[in-house]
Amino acid sequence: MKACRFVAETVLLPSGWVDDVLIEVDASGNLAQVTPVGTRDGEPIQRIRGAVLAGMANLHSHASQRCMAGLAERGLRGRDTFWTWREAMYALMRSLRPEDVCAVARQLYIEMLKAGYTAVGEFHYLHNDAGGERYQDRAEVSIAILTAAAAVGIGITHLPVLYRTAGFGGDSPSNGQVRFVLELDEYLRLVESLRRAYAGDPQVRIGVAPHSLRAVSGDVLGELLNGLKDIDPTAPIHIHIAEQRLEVDEAQSHLGDRPVAWLLSSFPVDERWCLVHCIHATNHELKSVAERGATIGVCPTTEANLGDGVFPLVRFLQAGGRFGIGSDSNISVSPVEELRWLEYTQRLKHRRRNVAATASSSTGARLYQEALSGGAAALGRNIGSLRPGHRADLIVLDLDNPLLVGRKGDGLLDAFVFAGNANPVRHVMVGGRWVIQDGRHPLEEPVAADFARVIERLVAPGRASAAAV
Repeated sequence: MKACRFVAETVLLPSGWVDDVLIEVDASGNLAQVTPVGTRDGEPIQRIRGAVLAGMANLHSHASQRCMAGLAERGLRGRDTFWTWREAMYALMRSLRPEDVCAVARQLYIEMLKAGYTAVGEFHYLHNDAGGERYQDRAEVSIAILTAAAAVGIGITHLPVLYRTAGFGGDSPSNGQVRFVLELDEYLRLVESLRRAYAGDPQVRIGVAPHSLRAVSGDVLGELLNGLKDIDPTAPIHIHIAEQRLEVDEAQSHLGDRPVAWLLSSFPVDERWCLVHCIHATNHELKSVAERGATIGVCPTTEANLGDGVFPLVRFLQAGGRFGIGSDSNISVSPVEELRWLEYTQRLKHRRRNVAATASSSTGARLYQEALSGGAAALGRNIGSLRPGHRADLIVLDLDNPLLVGRKGDGLLDAFVFAGNANPVRHVMVGGRWVIQDGRHPLEEPVAADFARVIERLVAPGRASAAAV
């Protein structure tokens, strides 16, 4: 990659909004210089029209679930819940081949880039074939995901999932879960092989994802953390926790404590950890998470779609907690919608406006900047801020878009998040490379065609997976 330099019209820097900023990117894809220069009319340098922001990290994604979006919106006889949705999801996942996963991920990751995500945390389940048999290469589906990310140009923290049991009681995995299951030694070898294979790639970070306390016992989680010390003691660690009330009740029954409290008392949770969802947490638990420096991954559109509940944002912010956002099941692929839902659910719950705002920051600005910081920490990547030494991950908002006309400073972020559904993201740079220009990705058409073929096969009349959904 060649080094590049340009002057941006207006930029959100760590110090605030600045006009006419020289941005230099070195050959490794890092920001070499970010310097206010004033207007330099006539100088032979590229000028970028628009508002430049650091690109958003999507800290929690299940790429393969994108092919299910919109297919589970019919009521069932009896009560439709997260758990009935999960069975339908399992049925669809059984039909996916490694090449299908790659095709779906390519489409999804282009959608993410166009929406303003520049990095993704891929919480990856599918290690085996539909019958639970190992692929010849244990990393085959992980490589399919990583290949998709590289092809379209998104940064990725790949988080292979460790999944051992069907519940807190240690039940054997169901038929729908056998694709997820690896022995711990197999899992650690998978993580080690991926880290070794991608060690020189600045766009890839390898972490771990013990699925949840119901799927990974305390003993196994302890062994995983010990094994991880020899592979990468700084690796990100992500875990689903306290998403559903039933999960909390079962944890209390089997572990003798609430899941968040039990995790914090049993393991050295720190800034490497991302606790995904954490909806049903007490004030004391939220304060303890904040004190440990862990990030909570909030996924409002999925949490609403699945009826999980409302994350206690106000209490967590009051405790000084750090959060990031994720698209999770990918029912929606938009950082704006995640942030908007995050604020609006709080307004409904507390019956007041501008819940996340502070005396010195507007609502949109605080939400966006907090999510930048939390997402970068959760993915373990040097992103989320436009300063020298960080990756050159940035987006350019079109100031001629009707949503943004006449807006300046934090008013741009308020309009971006709250003023409508048209997408004003015009250009996107990831690791110093322009991957979206004028709202388009160069691979859009062939990638969309491959994705369509996968979907048409999955939902063909008579398929068991489609019927289950």
